[in-house]
Amino acid sequence: MNTLPWWKNLSVLRKCVQLFSFVFLVYGSVVVGFYAADKISKALPALACAYDTKTADYCVLIPLQHQLGHLLGPAIKAGTVGLMTVIPLLTTLGTFLLLFVLLNKAFCGWICPLGTFQELLGLIGQKLGLKRQESLDAGVVDRVRPVKWMMMGGLVVGLPLLSGLGFIDHSLGDPFCKICPSRIMTTLFTGNIEQLYVDTASPTYMILSVIGDGLFGIILFLGLTLRQPFCRICPMLAMHAIFKKIGLIRLVKNYTSRCDKCGLCAKACPMDIREIHTSQEKDILFPDCTLCGRCVEFCPDKGVIAMKYAVIPIKVSDPQYFKHRNKAQKAWEKANLLAWWNNRRSDTRSVNI
Repeated sequence: MNTLPWWKNLSVLRKCVQLFSFVFLVYGSVVVGFYAADKISKALPALACAYDTKTADYCVLIPLQHQLGHLLGPAIKAGTVGLMTVIPLLTTLGTFLLLFVLLNKAFCGWICPLGTFQELLGLIGQKLGLKRQESLDAGVVDRVRPVKWMMMGGLVVGLPLLSGLGFIDHSLGDPFCKICPSRIMTTLFTGNIEQLYVDTASPTYMILSVIGDGLFGIILFLGLTLRQPFCRICPMLAMHAIFKKIGLIRLVKNYTSRCDKCGLCAKACPMDIREIHTSQEKDILFPDCTLCGRCVEFCPDKGVIAMKYAVIPIKVSDPQYFKHRNKAQKAWEKANLLAWWNNRRSDTRSVNI
């Protein structure tokens, strides 16, 4: 067999799931109805934005901020924390965990609409022939990694809770939503430009809206040449990392001495997790992992890296698969607008000569 059938190509299958998920999470209420979109969970472990009036579900970070800022914080301040205060928060987290157990961090790599959008930007950049930065320097990666935890602790938990306690202004009750690029991206895809604006209602709102617009612009710019720029700092990834041990999908490694000389798995990783290459541990589901499966695809040794659902293998590294997948990847990367234009110019010169 000279080519890899599309149904055996994990990346192609993932792209199909991403496309379906994107359409469902941006426009899905047209199918399931607005009642379902508003009431079923509001706790999806991916950035599905409630500001999108056609969405089929809500990101868990939305109710979490509101419950901390409008329910738990005021209750703590008044000294009236009770069962009715805690139940909504536990329901939100419980629903999140129920969904998260099923797919673990694959919600980032397979479901999240903003993740899909960033990969689309990368595809456009590649096809335009733009010079891509496939990997960041190790020092840069190490400095960026803590940001997702600061986003989670500060914007999703800290500021909303402080707002509810009365220590800071109420306008900081849901700060992550105010700067979240998914809010702008998903609404724009539905033809709504109202979220791409500068809010002058107060200095705080204005600063947050400027940060949000700027962050979206940075993603548009960086996404053309850098893999997954926002995923690296996304608080949802930090929340996933907290509970990753309970998810059913696992990423495991059977270390061999050849691993020290290879490193193709780390090179293939869009999140620059170099530890995949160096780790001798069985569990390689690191905090920054999105379970995209590229490390499994681009491992050239049989059975060294595997993605499993509980104990059932989903994809296991295989030299034959690697050979075909690597060939297909090189052919895909070679085909772009710049290469086509250069070839066209070469052909024109040859005819003139």
